[in-house]
Amino acid sequence: MTENIKKQLEYIEKRKHRAFRRELAKEELDKILPAIYNKNLSYMKRAVLRLKLFLEYETPVILPNTKIHGLRTIVEFPDIYAPGEMDEIKKTGYVHEKGKVTNLAWNVDTVLSEGLEGRRIRLMNGKKQDAEFVECANETIDFTEQFADRYAEALRKHGDSEHAEMISRTVRYGAKTCAEALQLFRILHFTLWCSWCYHNTVGRFDQWLYPFYKADKERGVSDEEILEIIEDFFLSFNRDSDLYYSLAWGDNGQSLVLGGCLENGETAVNELTYLSLEAARELRQIDPKINLRVDKNTPDELYEKGTELTKIGLGFPQYSNDDVVIPCLVNWGYSAKDARNYAIAACWEFIIPNVAMDIPNIGGMPIAELVRNAIVNHLLECESTNELLEFVKDELRNKAKEMTEAVKNLYMEPSPIISLLMKNCLENGRDISEGATYNNYGFHGTGLSCGADQIAAVDSLVFVKKVVTKERLLNGMKTNFKNDSDLRYMLRNYADKMGRDSNANEIGNILLGLFADSLEGIKNERGGIFRAGTGSAMYYVWHGENLGATADGRDAGDYLPANFSESMFLTKSGPFSVLKGFSPENLKRTSNGGPLTLELHDTVFESEESIKKVASLVKSYILMGGHQLQLNAVNREKLMDARLHPERHQNLIVRVWGWSGRFVELNECYQNQIIKRVEFKI
Repeated sequence: MTENIKKQLEYIEKRKHRAFRRELAKEELDKILPAIYNKNLSYMKRAVLRLKLFLEYETPVILPNTKIHGLRTIVEFPDIYAPGEMDEIKKTGYVHEKGKVTNLAWNVDTVLSEGLEGRRIRLMNGKKQDAEFVECANETIDFTEQFADRYAEALRKHGDSEHAEMISRTVRYGAKTCAEALQLFRILHFTLWCSWCYHNTVGRFDQWLYPFYKADKERGVSDEEILEIIEDFFLSFNRDSDLYYSLAWGDNGQSLVLGGCLENGETAVNELTYLSLEAARELRQIDPKINLRVDKNTPDELYEKGTELTKIGLGFPQYSNDDVVIPCLVNWGYSAKDARNYAIAACWEFIIPNVAMDIPNIGGMPIAELVRNAIVNHLLECESTNELLEFVKDELRNKAKEMTEAVKNLYMEPSPIISLLMKNCLENGRDISEGATYNNYGFHGTGLSCGADQIAAVDSLVFVKKVVTKERLLNGMKTNFKNDSDLRYMLRNYADKMGRDSNANEIGNILLGLFADSLEGIKNERGGIFRAGTGSAMYYVWHGENLGATADGRDAGDYLPANFSESMFLTKSGPFSVLKGFSPENLKRTSNGGPLTLELHDTVFESEESIKKVASLVKSYILMGGHQLQLNAVNREKLMDARLHPERHQNLIVRVWGWSGRFVELNECYQNQIIKRVEFKI
């Protein structure tokens, strides 16, 4: 790590950059609000005006020691909707989250090569179907360039005319070096956040930067110099990350993808793959989050480099298995070329760069709840597990119909800034909010292991061993085991569990298949499909809080396991058994995204051989057919101490669901769930 990077890192960790932040003054708001609430303007024009004003009110700040400029100074800026307007929209339309275009991976390599003037040429040579869109896109190019010019002028005042000229030129005409490409990306990324297009992903970083890397190498630039500019770039994500707040600081979607394959199927791992891992290891910051695409041919060295990040407690990289994910995407209708180019959304959902307007997190299928419903309402009439599964199938199909109907008449705010950066929008003269080549929706499947474990408990204890009667089980669930703690103990400790060598693993596979079946053949109003997945996001809290006691021994109101993970009651099992249980065949039909999250006790990493052992563990999951994996290096005693003495653990990082955050800054409900997770040793 160079001295410049060390100084930057210290500057950020001491949060000195926050001294430049400000709230908008009343007199400023008095000018801004009437302008963007103007009912004579369409929502598209309001969105453009809001972004224009935001950038105009921003103050360019030149921080010391950095070569990648762009610091947000305004803490909050008004939205485009006057009081009551969003309520009116919701009366006739479905609004996903905030109604913004989010979770897209844009056409980074092309945009960085040709600059905004290159995008303008595409716009003016396009079909021009929507005159308003063409006007708004042109204006967006103008004021984004003007914003870059203001940074250039600030640099000139600091005596850096060379860098100033570079920013103005690059934003217009594209980049030729790594430094130019990363600075241009920073300007565009900054602008996207200012437009309220949150959860902006970085895409396939080692792929889109690689042409600039090769050009730099031909000019004699060393890997050490390129590593420094990458670290500079990575640090830029941490300057404003606390302002990009979703459910907690860290849940901001600033994720990048490394590795994987090229369009022809050959490996895409290159020198930048390893340099990026080295940068993340040296910096130890929660942004950007690293995702590694791997397959059966991935070299051990890459797994070991990834494990070094896990060892230092970053909660990433997250691993995605091309051998499972790509076939699933192709089966869903993506071309092989596009499927091989997949990236990761804010957390872990699989998205297609450049050409997709997918919404991969449009809802959560409450699998644990639906299984409970089937047991409570129909167990007495069942004589076998297969009969019970028929009722589970009905529950899933009915819920799928309800959920797919609920997301019709989608409202999505126009976004000319995103449209400028995607493929085909400019050529077709149409805003990205109206759709793209792919327009699929994704449903998380929450509480999968809880659902499988409930059925497995009925199968093993009621139908096979006959040690629990149907009536006793149902009464225990109804009363939250109030007068039958022995039953709760038996369900938690002696019933079959997914992740232990038992029938529960196959039941989990069957459940995944039924989930996929429930969505099969259903189209959304944009002609897309509904993709089934194994994630949970915040639903593991939300769906758990309102769920009664379940047949696996879980108490009413307790949280569910996060994502595609084992029960928090799992005993008599080890990490390899969990990996085996969570690599079922039907993942090839349910790869919307959602990783197995495995908690490894931090003492696992004490020996020199630990890196190789954990790397072998990860590789084993990939070879078994697992689709996605993330590891946490945790210590329950340390977590408990952090609850009592947060001042001692300011830099304690944990994986929450699809993102990493500082433990002491998490909401109490997320802290509690992480503390309860099963810790493994190997």
